[in-house]
Amino acid sequence: MPLKKKASIDAPMTSGEILRVLQSLADPQARAAMVRFGVIVEDAYGIRTPVLRRLAKRVGTNHKLALELWKSGNHEARILAAMIADPAKVTPALMERWARDFNAWDIVDNTCWHPFGPSAFAWPKAVEWTRRKPEYVKRAGFALMAFLAIHDKAALDARFERLLPHIGREANDGRNFVKKAVNWALRNIGKRNLHLNRLAIRAARRIRAQDTPAARWIAADALRELTSAAVQNRLRARSRKT
Repeated sequence: MPLKKKASIDAPMTSGEILRVLQSLADPQARAAMVRFGVIVEDAYGIRTPVLRRLAKRVGTNHKLALELWKSGNHEARILAAMIADPAKVTPALMERWARDFNAWDIVDNTCWHPFGPSAFAWPKAVEWTRRKPEYVKRAGFALMAFLAIHDKAALDARFERLLPHIGREANDGRNFVKKAVNWALRNIGKRNLHLNRLAIRAARRIRAQDTPAARWIAADALRELTSAAVQNRLRARSRKT
């Protein structure tokens, strides 16, 4: 879907100009789809993620602009802010300020996947936030774990091993967006290499033994993927190359 032509998107842009562009891109069908997928927020236009990604690419990294867009409170503006913020300028204070505003899973995931995950503070916040009570902040902790399992290529296995007890501890949380993120983190750790795969499978079996609805779902879904022939074959092939 191309960006609508009734608003210029030539960079650089002010926050006011970008907000007008976002308003021009409002899509009632996308707005309705947000609700179906559990994104229930008041200040939103309804703009599909690929459209926001293209706009973010045109704008480029701009931390000052990201801060201004976040302050607007608009849903899509905050997702765009996450996409253009500079991970090198992320601080623990900024992470906490934005976390207080988390009100939907897509805001959480885009924020963790873009400026927070690559930042210098992803590892400590990943653990710290899993202990928080608010649903979306807790989700953010596990979303960071999922990001790190994929993207932190230099991290030693021991760092991920130390995350598994936190995953097990929160596996009884039945809130939808928490349990899905717990599962996400467990699966990504278990797909990193054969050693972590074995440990993640053991962790999933321990979670299953907790015998609560959330724990059973997390464990069953993780075990289905982590023990699958596709994952096992891919990890074995990868191990032979190293």
